[in-house]
Amino acid sequence: MQQFKLGFIINPIAGLGGSVALKGSDGMAQHALSLGAKPQANARAAQALDVLLPYKDKIVIYTANDLMGEQCANALGFTVEVLYQSANTVTENSDSKLAASALLAEHVDIILFAGGDGTARDIASVVAIDDNHQQVPVLGIPAGCKIHSGVYAITPKAAGRIIELMINKELVTLTSGDVMDIDEQLFRQGIVKAKRYSEMQIPSELRYVQAVKSGGKESDELVLQDIAANVIETMNDEENTQFIIGSGSTTAFLMEEMALDNTLLGVDLVRELSLVASDMTENELYTAISEYQGSNKLIITLIGGQGHVFGRGNQQLSPRIIRAILAQPGNRDNIIIIATKAKLMALQNKPLISDTGDSELDQQLSGFMTITTGYKDQVLYPLASPQ
Repeated sequence: MQQFKLGFIINPIAGLGGSVALKGSDGMAQHALSLGAKPQANARAAQALDVLLPYKDKIVIYTANDLMGEQCANALGFTVEVLYQSANTVTENSDSKLAASALLAEHVDIILFAGGDGTARDIASVVAIDDNHQQVPVLGIPAGCKIHSGVYAITPKAAGRIIELMINKELVTLTSGDVMDIDEQLFRQGIVKAKRYSEMQIPSELRYVQAVKSGGKESDELVLQDIAANVIETMNDEENTQFIIGSGSTTAFLMEEMALDNTLLGVDLVRELSLVASDMTENELYTAISEYQGSNKLIITLIGGQGHVFGRGNQQLSPRIIRAILAQPGNRDNIIIIATKAKLMALQNKPLISDTGDSELDQQLSGFMTITTGYKDQVLYPLASPQ
């Protein structure tokens, strides 16, 4: 029986900067670790491989040593061959590139990699489509702070589902996915400047592959003003309540309407319409929630074009923070989602997505959520846990 040759690369430091409000990990890994960041990329990758456990006898995983793939695949009992050995204590961009080159030389069936947009750029520099052709298809497991590229599955489990289809010979069509990235230095200043770098061939299973993130501010200012007016009225009516304001241009507009400084790509804390703290880390948020004697509510929006509510660009909102908010009176009503109807319609009936990394929590959050879409205007929209 011919075995499926799965190329597998993990960027162990991907997403490190998220929980400590660095908004990226490129060149910031040591700093993030010093601030108490915990690596998550291997756990995310394990969720994808877990889907493939029934097919262990049909798969050989070709990978890099230690945390770049070997430990994860071995722990789950797969047959593993290490083709690249990194000598770095903390992996570097060159490690992903060299690992990808080793997998190409082995002629794997697909390269499955875990990381963010920086990792996608590294992989693309080796395998991207050129004037001739791409040598091998790729698929990303979302594990970074920034996931703008269209080469990622919508969740780690979705990545596993795509590989499962390939193993069962149910999926053969390939399409091109854009590799996008942003300037992290500008990103940390609240400026989003995305750029298309290249493209790679990916399996074209649209149920499981995310769209390229829609960027920029909402254009319909009148609708945003109506949304902000409704939320501010709610905030005025809520006594002894502090509000955690998530990232994004829609929530940024809300902060502007309250004349408060805003961290466009971070998380801020507001009490009595006054800014209490800005650009908070996960630990700072948890302390603020735990020590406050009143109620805590979360105001968030969704990522345009993708529908993610949790798990993209807001890693500060960890499972323990979300659970703490849900544990208070009001339960899911403590999560206030705001978005224009145009933003929801752009999802083309696809559900919102919660990808916290905690499957039990994602399941708890799933179901119809109330979305504030204007002044005294709300709609019910489904939120789904990863598949």
